[in-house]
Amino acid sequence: MHRSALLTPVALALSVLSGCASTPPDQDPVQIKLNDLDQRTARIERVVSNQSLLELAQRVDSLQGEVRVLRGRIEELENTNESLRKQQRDLYADLERRIAQAPAAGGGAGAAAGGGGAGSEQAAYAQALDALKSGKYPAAIVGFHEFLTSYPKGELADNAQYWLGEAYYASRDFQSAAAAFRAVVDQWPDSRKAPDALLKLGFSQYELKHYADARASLTDVTRRFPDSDAAKRAAERLQHLPPAGAEGSGSH
Repeated sequence: MHRSALLTPVALALSVLSGCASTPPDQDPVQIKLNDLDQRTARIERVVSNQSLLELAQRVDSLQGEVRVLRGRIEELENTNESLRKQQRDLYADLERRIAQAPAAGGGAGAAAGGGGAGSEQAAYAQALDALKSGKYPAAIVGFHEFLTSYPKGELADNAQYWLGEAYYASRDFQSAAAAFRAVVDQWPDSRKAPDALLKLGFSQYELKHYADARASLTDVTRRFPDSDAAKRAAERLQHLPPAGAEGSGSH
């Protein structure tokens, strides 16, 4: 009986321990809290992930917008470049046409062989004009300047002054071109080159964005030389000028 009595408490203790060991882990309060924390953490990670995707999508949209803007600017630049190339081609074509219509430098070989100043004058003029025809604008500018220094009152001085302006204009030095063309109009108002010189003065002022001056010069062409080809071209260019009072640049 005493042995049996001793076994009973031991059996009870083992039974209790066995019952504790068989309790499901999900019933453990600590485990429940850990599971809850895991779930919360998972939800937070999903929110953060979704927010990152949203920000990424917004960034992609922004970059796509910037690309569209850049493409638009590239197209504008391409159009501008094409316009400048066309303008340059027209400029050269006009220059070649005017050079082709230019009168000969003088009376030919006989005049040049005559020795004197006339032959030297014609030779200097022809040399500068040949440089212009060949597209050697710096050489042409130097040549016409030297000619005008040597023969300021020569019979070809007005032509040389005009072609000096054309050489500057072809070089896109519109400030110097305007000064050269103005000299033709001021010093040789009755020259055959006067209408074209006044026209190209207006063109130079237009390129300089001196629109008020350009309008005055081009209008003067149509008034003083109404039946000339220069007057027709002046009228065409006048149509491309900004309205009076709305110009970005005034008189200079």
